[in-house]
Amino acid sequence: LLLQKKNSKEAQCTTATRILLTLLSLFLFTQVFGLSSVAQVVLGKGNTGQYLSINMAFGIGVTLGIYAAGGVSGAHLNAAISITQCVLGNISSTTLVAYIIGQFLGSFMAAATVFALYYDAIYDYTNGSLTVTGPTATAMIFSTYPAPNVSLQGAFFTEFTATVMLILGVLVIHDEKNNAAIKGAQPMLSGMLVLGIGLGMGLNTGYAINPSRDLPPRIFSAMAGWGTAVFTAEHSWWWVPVAAPILGCLFGVFVYKLCIDYHNYPSHETEHSHEKVQADMETS
Repeated sequence: LLLQKKNSKEAQCTTATRILLTLLSLFLFTQVFGLSSVAQVVLGKGNTGQYLSINMAFGIGVTLGIYAAGGVSGAHLNAAISITQCVLGNISSTTLVAYIIGQFLGSFMAAATVFALYYDAIYDYTNGSLTVTGPTATAMIFSTYPAPNVSLQGAFFTEFTATVMLILGVLVIHDEKNNAAIKGAQPMLSGMLVLGIGLGMGLNTGYAINPSRDLPPRIFSAMAGWGTAVFTAEHSWWWVPVAAPILGCLFGVFVYKLCIDYHNYPSHETEHSHEKVQADMETS
């Protein structure tokens, strides 16, 4: 029995390590697409891309990340979704820790990669003055910041609502009891979901909808020269892209279960009930 417990713990540690390393590399891969597209638009002053190209790049990154990570981790690329899955009892706390560490390290490394990639362009654009606000602000390359005309409450509600739509879309795409998409198409549809959220709900906050997408690059930018202003700017906005997506995910799952899941039955059960009703009618 002790040997079995030991082997079980070793297996869990091996699985957690494998997941961590995979998510680290894949989140790095996914985030580079998105962050580099923002850098290209900002530093190119609109001549090398537009808002649409940023949305498309994040959608492509998410799609490829899910295709690559689906077999290892179920493509957990969002800390808010991972936390929600843990709360629902679908993953263990050990696995959750591995997911979040992998996501955060990968996202941090992606920010460092984009910074190195555009180092010369950033310093040319800013004349060596790295700022969060102002005409040559570049902190938004790495993390989200609310629009000047949006209140903190409005920004929170935007992130909350966008994440509710994200988790509802993810559940619709993957729910086997409902009209789930075929496995090969699920990553592409998830990428399109992110693209749609960006196109429709990105104006107010830049749609973080993922603590792992926003917080690690913010920490990197603070270390790389932008300073603590990345945390104090816009009424200390930094906590909103962390808290709002988590609450939005939990609420979105509640809405899905209340409005769809509890009223849905697997197709074989539905067929069985129809057959039973028909048999009862014939008997009577």
